Amino acid sequence: MESASLTSLGNPFPCTSQSPRRASPLKATCEISRRRAVSGMVVLGAATSFIDPLVLPVPAQAAMPEPDVIRYRKLDSGVILEDVVEGEGPEAREGDLVQFNYVCRRANGYFVHSTVDQFSGESKPVTLPLGGEEMIRGLKDVLIGMKAGGKRRALIPPEVGYISETLKPIPEEFGPRRSLLSHAKEPLVFEVQMLKVL
Repeated sequence: MESASLTSLGNPFPCTSQSPRRASPLKATCEISRRRAVSGMVVLGAATSFIDPLVLPVPAQAAMPEPDVIRYRKLDSGVILEDVVEGEGPEAREGDLVQFNYVCRRANGYFVHSTVDQFSGESKPVTLPLGGEEMIRGLKDVLIGMKAGGKRRALIPPEVGYISETLKPIPEEFGPRRSLLSHAKEPLVFEVQMLKVL
């Protein structure tokens, strides 16, 4: 019964025989024509996929306006900074007393020191004057112009970084202080959050 139903359906590939024992003298010719038929279908399908998008009208795209925001700035001191959050209120100027939190990392991303504990969230903000010579020059350049609540990320080169062990901000604990000073001769990344301009 099964063999009758198979023979009644017919062979979809006329060059192949239904019985593996019978070989046709036209087998080689049929295989070539099957290959041509399959490759013809592939070429036809590829051609229609390329033609369709070309035939359909494409709406003209409007030119995207360039943003007015400058993400990175390079200062005269060599500091490269990015404004992450603008902040509110008056800008910090040279001579002002400022309170801020910071995270210091090496240029390759390794953590060096932070005023915010990453586990408890407790912060020990730093309060320093922007005038004078007690703060590292690169960080002073980053803080000038910031507003309360503002955040900046900056790459500070070693020439305007910790050129002396007495410059601030510096951790009080021995381990973090040693870690910071051991990387003083390489660029450091500071992420600074301005809390108050006093």
